[in-house]
This record gives sequence, C-alpha cells and structure tokens, in this order.
Amino acid sequence: MPSEPSGFEQTFREMFRRHAAGVAIITANLNGSPFGFTATSVASLSAEPPRFTFNMARSSSSWPAVANAEYIGVHMLGLENQALANRFARTRDRFDGDHWEPGPHDVPILKDVSGWLVGRIQMRLSFENNAVVVVEVVDGQVGDNGTPLLYHSGSYSKPTPIDYEI
Repeated sequence: MPSEPSGFEQTFREMFRRHAAGVAIITANLNGSPFGFTATSVASLSAEPPRFTFNMARSSSSWPAVANAEYIGVHMLGLENQALANRFARTRDRFDGDHWEPGPHDVPILKDVSGWLVGRIQMRLSFENNAVVVVEVVDGQVGDNGTPLLYHSGSYSKPTPIDYEI
C-alpha cells in the first residue's frame, strides 16, 4: 500500500501542478507495433545539433518500445488536439483509427498536430523507476501555428496574452 506523501513530497507535487507545461505525444515502433504516450516533460536540449529530452516512468507500458527503439517521434499538440492528448494518456486503443501513419524510420506520425520531430535516441539514463531520454533530431515538419495546448493544475489549458508595455 502506498504511504502518505511527506510534507516535502506534497510541496513538490503542488509546485509542479502550478508549473504550466506544453503537451506532447511521444511515439515509437517496436517490432512493427506502434507505441505512444502523452508527455509534459519534453524540453529542448540544444539547437546545434538539434536535440530534445523527455522523462518517463520505466513502469509505463511504452517503456519497452522506448528502451529498445533506435528512433522516436515527438508531436507538439495544439488546443484542437485535446482529445488526442486524452487518448494517449488514458486509453489502450491509442492507434485504432486513421489519425496516424508510418513516418521516417517507421516511427508513427500523428496527423493534424502542431508539428513533429523524429530523432535517433542518443542516451537513456535510468534512475530508480524513471528515465531521461536524449534524442537527436533527424527529420520533422512544422504544422499550423495554432494555440499550444498546456497542462496546468491537473487540467488542459491555453496561454493567454498579457498586456506588456515597454
């Protein structure tokens, strides 16, 4: 049975609930089967060469694909992709339908997203039940410049402009 979170664990959880993050979907192909999951931990690592990172639990049903694939995809989501984000976060039928197609290096590519990148995995750093994955980009496509989908305080959100004067 899980224990109650300590004061610092509760503070940590509450602080990161308040930290808005962009929503993405990570995809991979393992032995001809597509895998994917919703992620809020995607971050740019370097522009030259172009690299990004993401974190995930090694207990995830997608971990075997990430642990063994050579190439992986990341798909940035817009406000109109909320149902897709839910599908990859909460269901097992993530690839039923025509919302994806095989892409470069057989990585599953999702349709109608804000953009996607395919990259070669450079490093997997495991720590306890978690992993940090470093990916070097080899292909990609930018989609429409719509409103980005954010995750904040347990729900999806959108950025709102603020008045700013110089």
